[in-house]
Amino acid sequence: MAKSHFLSATAISGLRKKVLYVDDMNYSLISLKKGLNDRYEVFLAETAAKMYKILENVKPDIILLDVNMPDVGGYDTIKKLKADERYGDIPVIFLTCNSDKESVVKGLSLGAADYIVKPFYADKLIENIENIFNSAALKKEGGSAKKNNAPSVLVVDDMTSMLRTIHHALHEKYNVFLISKSDIVIDFLQNNKPDVIMLDYLMPGLTGFDLVPKIRELPDYKITPIIIVSTEGTFKNVNDAIALGATDFIVKPFDPKELNYKIEKLLKKIEKQRENEEIAFLLN
Repeated sequence: MAKSHFLSATAISGLRKKVLYVDDMNYSLISLKKGLNDRYEVFLAETAAKMYKILENVKPDIILLDVNMPDVGGYDTIKKLKADERYGDIPVIFLTCNSDKESVVKGLSLGAADYIVKPFYADKLIENIENIFNSAALKKEGGSAKKNNAPSVLVVDDMTSMLRTIHHALHEKYNVFLISKSDIVIDFLQNNKPDVIMLDYLMPGLTGFDLVPKIRELPDYKITPIIIVSTEGTFKNVNDAIALGATDFIVKPFDPKELNYKIEKLLKKIEKQRENEEIAFLLN
């Protein structure tokens, strides 16, 4: 397995961060340890039960987790980890053979920082791990609000790669909900209240353009920011989206920083609008 030449904050500082990998396949454990051992202190566990034994004595900087395991599966394991105040802040990456769209969406929706499909290259895995470490460091320095107090963003797209891209761009600052099937969006919105909604333009079944007026008909979503995301950023499409009730239009591919800036700006605008409405109500 090739050695990584990815230069990172971890490499520069000389600190060996701790990586805990949980997988019931011995060859996967051995392969990963070989690929990461020069850079990180690697701990291995074949089951969730053994993972918790390690956690009694070691707090890793990141946990790599398989989905399919014999005792407790990866999805149940991450739920338990995220609900435990001792381990809830440890980033989790799913590292699994499950490549179907539903598995990826579920993994990210449960709070995973990333979802990587086997087989993987050590260089790419290290790069993803370092990106998570660096994002966490920047978040700590910036004194960001805790995630449970953060605004929420609903992302609807039938492309798994785009869901992963947007999740990567937003999950450090926002609570991100992911949906890959447009026909369940209205039901979701009737039971949840995201602060921002992002819709792909072209999807099987209901398109983003179909969904915008349906969402605006819901009582709680008259002014909620709705962003249409599409590769087809024609003048007509942008105008049609706004005419239907969309708030903004972003063309793929996009800069993650630009996306964060747009969402932050939209949230501030909505907050100001609500303040003005309250003042007007009090004056009347």
